[in-house]
Amino acid sequence: MRPVYLHGRALISALGANLPQALACISAGGRAAQRIELPGGTDWPYFRIDHPEPDWRMRAQQLVCAAAKEAGLEAGPNVPLFLASSSLDIGAIETGMTRPEDSYGFAEEIAGWLDWTGPVYLVSSACTSSLQALLSASKLISSGSVNDAVVLGVELANRFSVSGFAAMQLLTPSKPKPLGLNRDGIALGEAVSVLHLSSQPARWHLCGGSNIVDGRDPTGAIPQTVTQMCEQALAASGLETSDIDLIKLQAAGSPVNDVNELAGLAAAFESLPPLVTLKAAIGHTLGASGAAEIALLTACLEAKIWPHPDYPLDPDLRAGLARSRPESVRYVLANILGFGGGHTAVILEDTNARLNGRTGFRGCVLS
Repeated sequence: MRPVYLHGRALISALGANLPQALACISAGGRAAQRIELPGGTDWPYFRIDHPEPDWRMRAQQLVCAAAKEAGLEAGPNVPLFLASSSLDIGAIETGMTRPEDSYGFAEEIAGWLDWTGPVYLVSSACTSSLQALLSASKLISSGSVNDAVVLGVELANRFSVSGFAAMQLLTPSKPKPLGLNRDGIALGEAVSVLHLSSQPARWHLCGGSNIVDGRDPTGAIPQTVTQMCEQALAASGLETSDIDLIKLQAAGSPVNDVNELAGLAAAFESLPPLVTLKAAIGHTLGASGAAEIALLTACLEAKIWPHPDYPLDPDLRAGLARSRPESVRYVLANILGFGGGHTAVILEDTNARLNGRTGFRGCVLS
């Protein structure tokens, strides 16, 4: 099995139009969510991308093309493209620009915007979409089927998603406080993110991952399944729990799911390593969240710029968020948990840490 590396990345989010802007924004203390108004007069916090184009479809095209350019993708690449999205172009449907039955043509439309000549795959599995796309793309490379593949996570503003979460009483009326004292819900957000994977060596090595669907609780995480997810990801990567230096949590501010995720992790790890979550900075970007958060986290680790909570943490959880970048990070476990029982994780290795004297290279396979 060939190793797989992260060769290029991009992120457009509420933090800025690219990763350098996102890092500068985090360094300056982050950015508060805007509000999105729903029919009936209610409004909710929403991490919106600052982009002035009023036409939903034109705005989507501009954002996707800008992200592809930031990731360094050449025009018309003949490699597999994995488009990951939860809401697809529901925003265009809301404005009367598209019929619901045409939504699955969104992948073809995006391929047209990018002059894509390679095969295009659509992954729409709720919040785990882009992380599942990442695992699928990685398998193609590790098996020798292709040398490169691209994951594109797209989640753009629409009232349908916000209305659904609001109806389930899952949204916070103020701001998200992952692992926070008196946390009262999540806040959604927009993101367009690109991860270019390759067999050619680069700084970040994708060691392995796991994906388990357990639908016993269709809207929540199951602690035992979180534990199993971690064990499978570690086994696929040839690693032990003691090798993991940092865990990127799903944690978004849910009173129950934050607890369940930590309970599952505590059962998998004898001692939890430092923890980080990014949803207080960019919101929960649904189907794009896996790609968006990996792009942002790897950039933060490289730049030594770190998101830290500006709210008190819940002491009853007996687990806190790292308030500064851990001194030594080689292996990172990144989790995304989603509707429908999706429990997905990947493990990334910073090969610079390997070169700087950490333990030797381990052979890794993808699960």
